[in-house]
Amino acid sequence: MTTTTDNFSIDAAAAALADMRAMRPLVQNITNFVAMTISANVLLAVGASPAMVHAPDESADFAAISSSLVVNIGTLSESWVDGMRRAILQMNEDGKPWVLDPVGCGATPYRTAVAAEFARLSPAIIRGNGSEILSLAGASGAGGKGADSTARSEDAVEAAKALARETGAVVAITGATDFVTDGTRVIAVEGGDALMPLSTALGCALSATVAAFAAVRPPFEAAVAALAVYGAAGAVAAADLKGPGHLPAALCDALYAIDAAALAGHASIRVEAA
Repeated sequence: MTTTTDNFSIDAAAAALADMRAMRPLVQNITNFVAMTISANVLLAVGASPAMVHAPDESADFAAISSSLVVNIGTLSESWVDGMRRAILQMNEDGKPWVLDPVGCGATPYRTAVAAEFARLSPAIIRGNGSEILSLAGASGAGGKGADSTARSEDAVEAAKALARETGAVVAITGATDFVTDGTRVIAVEGGDALMPLSTALGCALSATVAAFAAVRPPFEAAVAALAVYGAAGAVAAADLKGPGHLPAALCDALYAIDAAALAGHASIRVEAA
């Protein structure tokens, strides 16, 4: 399949995967109840070390010993938000990367306000679906159907570019085609399978995977590599399935076995016109 430049190519994604597996980064996850198990299993399968730590009394202390952090706002309460905020501030103080997953942004005023607050706290990467990115960028009435997107990923590219310029974060929009932007450049990543949106929390687990790659690569390169690896594994996992029921287990198996050849055969990376 198609590759692009040295930093944004299938070969570069394979090299990032090898480096991440060698490092086995500790990834702190402050994520929702539905996503905890699949996120932990995905991280273990791809080669990272997961931890699910959200209590305010220890979230910052744990961030201090972690390589990276993912903040997923799927399950919100004042206590969880406090734990998220403390972990974020610790990562920023230590100069370590963290990923924001603005789950369901636009669904309620509270959820949208929390996502907007965190987007202003210097995430390295923001990863969301089309509706979430449109809502976080301020588009009126852009909220999805709960955590599900009602917008195509390509419909959110311009909003993602504006959001990246405003926040300084790399923004990754996921959908049938994934897009990554820093506000100027746009990379498209192809892979995955139509079954993936039918299995809950696979997007959340993808954000955790992005955080693992952010421990070994700069944000733009990390996001592109993670999307390519995850998409290729998703395509491999779904190939012999009749439905989504066994997809989480098959995805973990595929991530565990993924290599450069599987990446080249099941994912593509290309530069989009500015």
